[in-house]
Amino acid sequence: MQRHLQLLTLFVAICVLNPAYGQPLDWEDLDRGLVAIQTDQGVFLSWRLLFDDASDVAFDLWRGVGTDKVKKLNDQPLRGSTTFLDAAPPASGKVTYGITRTSAPGGITEPQAKNQISIDLDQAPFGYLEIPTEIPSGYHANDASAGDLDGDGSYELVVHVAGRGHDNSRGGMTDPPLFHAYTLDGQRLWQINLGKNVREGAHYNPFLVFDFDGDGHAEFVCRTSDGTVDGRGQAIGDPSADWRVPLPVALRAGEGSTHRRRLPGDVGKILSGPEYMTVFDGRTGAALDTVTYLPQRAPDNDNPSRELQKQVWGDDYGNRMDRFLAAVAFLDGKHPSIVMSRGYYTRTVIAAWDFRDGQIQKRWLFDSDEVNFDGHRNPWAGQGNHSISVADVDNDGRDEIVFGSMVVDDDGTGLYSTNLGHGDAQHTGDLDPRRPGLETWSIHESNRPEPDFIGSELRDAETGRILFVGRRGRDVARGMAADIDPRYPGAELWGGSRDLWTANGKVIGPAPRSTNMAIWWDGDRLRELLDGVRIEKWDHLAHEQRLLFDGPRAGVVANNGSKNNPCLAADLIGDWREELVARSADNQALRIYVSTIPTQHRQVTLMQDRQYRLGIAWQNVGYNQPPHTRDFIGAVVHSKPK
Repeated sequence: MQRHLQLLTLFVAICVLNPAYGQPLDWEDLDRGLVAIQTDQGVFLSWRLLFDDASDVAFDLWRGVGTDKVKKLNDQPLRGSTTFLDAAPPASGKVTYGITRTSAPGGITEPQAKNQISIDLDQAPFGYLEIPTEIPSGYHANDASAGDLDGDGSYELVVHVAGRGHDNSRGGMTDPPLFHAYTLDGQRLWQINLGKNVREGAHYNPFLVFDFDGDGHAEFVCRTSDGTVDGRGQAIGDPSADWRVPLPVALRAGEGSTHRRRLPGDVGKILSGPEYMTVFDGRTGAALDTVTYLPQRAPDNDNPSRELQKQVWGDDYGNRMDRFLAAVAFLDGKHPSIVMSRGYYTRTVIAAWDFRDGQIQKRWLFDSDEVNFDGHRNPWAGQGNHSISVADVDNDGRDEIVFGSMVVDDDGTGLYSTNLGHGDAQHTGDLDPRRPGLETWSIHESNRPEPDFIGSELRDAETGRILFVGRRGRDVARGMAADIDPRYPGAELWGGSRDLWTANGKVIGPAPRSTNMAIWWDGDRLRELLDGVRIEKWDHLAHEQRLLFDGPRAGVVANNGSKNNPCLAADLIGDWREELVARSADNQALRIYVSTIPTQHRQVTLMQDRQYRLGIAWQNVGYNQPPHTRDFIGAVVHSKPK
């Protein structure tokens, strides 16, 4: 913790000197993230620019062949983008590269071990890094997240390893959810088995990877139950307990062949029994502390009757009750907190926790059923999405929870609700840099939309004031916000219509077909379209999507059916652009695809933009959404109004 107090003092001083930077995050002690990728033109090298680097910082690159000592590659200090092409590498064999800041005469010149990387030119694939995985039969690598688990300055991956799963609306037995941790060089650190009393499915198992106690090592946090086995083989709770609703006797003889649509809706659900939240050591997977999961199935009750479930949630088979979301937020502006939620179609309960000195401590609990309101309809119930976002919407230095159509303040009280209801997608960021503050592009769905129903809208993220309505009178399933057209300032917005809007509501042409995710990939400051494991560029003149990367043809596949997402898209290594993490089609490896397209832009790693970094923490939750930076990144840069 003392280390982080020192770092906090440092970056506060830097922010005073450079207030335009926004909210930098130096909670993680990152190295340079040097990466070497083999290409047809040579070896592409890329590294991180850190927020505390001087504006005129320059770099030197070093190369060593075999066991030879490294020698400097560049004649002049590198002052442009943090990329370099070694166009004349050795024809074969092992090559080691290193990166240093250009120093004054007599200073340190050769790179430290943590800022070196080796590549075997006889074996390294072209265009990506490969992490061999150890996936059990019947399972596959699913959503992933990143954190510095071992404190070495580079990220590791925590992967949800999924077997047979079911949606909340369906009955059926599932396989126990697994989690694996891997280093980027392919070492598996641990496996955690959540056990049969935690159901597998897209809405059941959000997880968090972050350094919550400031000791330099990220922890892993998720919902657990009786029979969860940690990374050291120790069971949590009663390992012999089985809380699943069993198959009716009349169907048991044919259980293996019974189609899931014919099963009663509660079969395989876990509607009673203890639920826990556990913080695990990121290095070993060992359970550090476990508490009763909040929110519970009913107030102060893990075992509500079917009647009470229906009264509280609106159904009695766990469909609405077991909708979980999770996030990390700096609720005090200085330290990260754990945020867990339950429910968004009707009742919504959000709990915030701190992890300090090895113990989990409750910070606050927000319950939509306990908020006073005027009128007949509770504006705090039924407002959540299949996703969550975290941002300092009121610019007080402390994060708020953007929960669909409402926002919960850093102290656990409601900040506002638009009362526009549930939706599948939301995007919060500096979408319109011409106006002060942040904006939220929010998508809404309705089974029976009236003519005046608002299907999509852009709102002021601090006040909830609607800035413009995109689509009326129609249920909208998905929507996107990203700067894809350099002719207009800010992000472009689309969803539920053929129209593409500017950030101030002007229709500028037809919208892209893709409404899934976005990625910074090709080296300009526009964002590209990410759909599954395909990356496309929006041609704003021809109104067409241009293929940049074809994942299926390259041998990787997407996850989660109609969610159709990669394992992760994040700025994990190298320069400021994002990497694509996907599982190989043969289920034997994870691949990290790195953009080797030349770029002229020099920018601090996105992982030191606090809002973006927290977006990586919640990306795996529900319907995966892309992270957004607090500071606008786009083709047209405007001075921010005060």
